[in-house]
Amino acid sequence: MRLFVNVDHVATLRQARRTVEPDPLTAALLAEKAGAHGITVHLREDRRHIQDDDVRRIRQAITTPLNLEMAAVEEMVEFARAVRPYQVSLVPEKRQEITTEGGLDVRGQFDHLRQVKERLSPLGIRFSLFVDPDFDQIDAAARLQADSIEINTGQYSELSDPGAIEQERVKICSAASRAQERGLKVFAGHGLNLANVRAIAAVPQIEELNIGHSLVARAVYTGFERAVSEMLEAVESVE
Repeated sequence: MRLFVNVDHVATLRQARRTVEPDPLTAALLAEKAGAHGITVHLREDRRHIQDDDVRRIRQAITTPLNLEMAAVEEMVEFARAVRPYQVSLVPEKRQEITTEGGLDVRGQFDHLRQVKERLSPLGIRFSLFVDPDFDQIDAAARLQADSIEINTGQYSELSDPGAIEQERVKICSAASRAQERGLKVFAGHGLNLANVRAIAAVPQIEELNIGHSLVARAVYTGFERAVSEMLEAVESVE
């Protein structure tokens, strides 16, 4: 199980004052020091947190892979082609949303997403899609020949009723199995924290988790390196 640490919300704190700190690059380096296997940043169209220069600096400074989350729009495709991260993860994006609210409609945007892939994959950039645990979307991702999918765990993370949580966990397990059967690498993320991560880390098909907000929140109390170390211990403790 690999842990990619999303440092977006370090930039959120910085942008609240439009100053130079806290620096998401420093957080990324601390995450690497703590054992993170990669760094994730989401460059939004409205630049509400991560800025273009953050991506460039992080890309140059880190020694682990960089996963760039972005919308499938021309501006971002051109930026990714210039920066050349290890991986691009396409996500849906709405200006008014606080955070990503759901997975991509791969079926409905199939031709457009194929064009985006054709512009990124020849440069050696791995191509991933953020999708809900839905068989139709997973099958469309497989037809698109994406390298991987990231299963949206947002619904799972927001539930409080134990029965509903278990039902959503089973749904995620089924989706992960379906994706692996279709030849896709399987990742997961959105809303995961120390209280709920183990059940997702235990899904055998899932090989990578993307976690950010809960780590930044916990780091306010414990420090970033310790926050990442604790999450790694939780992920790796699954038998």
